[in-house]
Amino acid sequence: MMHDNSIIELNQEAYQSNLAFLKKNFYKKTILSSVVKGNAYGHGIEEFVTMAYNCGVTHFSVFDVAEAQVIQQLFPTQVTIMIMGFVSNEALDWAISNKIEFYVFEKKRLEMAIKISKKLNKKAIIHIEVETGMNRTGFEQKELNSLINLLKKEANHIEFKGLCTHYAGAESMANYFRVKSQIERFEKIYAYFCIKDLKPKLKHTACSAASMMFPETQMDMVRIGIMQYGLWPSPEVFASFITTQKKKTDPLKRVISWKSQVMSLKKVNAFEFIGYGTSYMAKENMKIAVIPIGYSHGYCRMLSNRGRVLINQHRCMVVGTVNMNMMVVDVSDIPTVRLSDEVILIGRQENLEVSVASFSENSNLLNYELLSRISKSIPRKIKI
Repeated sequence: MMHDNSIIELNQEAYQSNLAFLKKNFYKKTILSSVVKGNAYGHGIEEFVTMAYNCGVTHFSVFDVAEAQVIQQLFPTQVTIMIMGFVSNEALDWAISNKIEFYVFEKKRLEMAIKISKKLNKKAIIHIEVETGMNRTGFEQKELNSLINLLKKEANHIEFKGLCTHYAGAESMANYFRVKSQIERFEKIYAYFCIKDLKPKLKHTACSAASMMFPETQMDMVRIGIMQYGLWPSPEVFASFITTQKKKTDPLKRVISWKSQVMSLKKVNAFEFIGYGTSYMAKENMKIAVIPIGYSHGYCRMLSNRGRVLINQHRCMVVGTVNMNMMVVDVSDIPTVRLSDEVILIGRQENLEVSVASFSENSNLLNYELLSRISKSIPRKIKI
């Protein structure tokens, strides 16, 4: 079910610009895998993947089988899909049948993949994830010998496509030594695999932050999430990049815009409370606009009395508590405001902008968290 109370637009030109910038900063032969987990960071997985494919992207990383199935239905044979997280035993059959690549980070998954591969007479395409210091998922050092022996023994049923790991906070210099230690550990593990005559086709470790802060992590492939959408992983990563540039401007362009409309207009007398409870009292006579967007759509309740929207080239403050399906904004300074006027929740209106970063600063949410919370029931469209 889709709601028509707002719409999300994806700017293909902005995305192409971001891709060009990223590729300029990566090694020439490095593959860019577009990370589209979390409904493509709230952008809408179907629309975003379609747009990315139109821009030449043919490798996508997802978290689970449900996301992989969405992409596989769109592009059955044209793209490579890699599952980085959850795959149930039941879903392994589908993944192997459809040449979907997936991470293996524990022996039981590998054994199950081998069993299904034999049944289907089709190789399982796997990426071995190793533990280097994140302490989340990945084979431990002590497991490597038995892992290598099993991979060699079952070489007819397994395609060892990649060796990978994930860094524990490359976006912050506070983690510099921890990440450096992980890089060294990974390179030693990779060398050990090679010595044992088991070389993967790809080695990959870098997310957006690592690819920029530690260029040596770019290797054969980078798994790029937040930066392809036009956002920096952290202020530190942006500051690190900008200090090395002559031109001190942000090269990334935001792909997403979120637009709604004025649903109702009302005058409120001075000293009246607005909305639920007593969180906002009108200090003078006011004009307010009701917008049909609330926390059920992903507009965070923490933005009550703090958020900003754009209406008729004015920056308007959210007043009162953000409700499940509605919020109220102060339009006292807009003489011409009318019903159905455009409301910008994220994006630009003439020379004004509400950025995703301003959301996160006001709500204490990460860019990633805020975007992935945007409701799937909001229609998305590609703006070419």
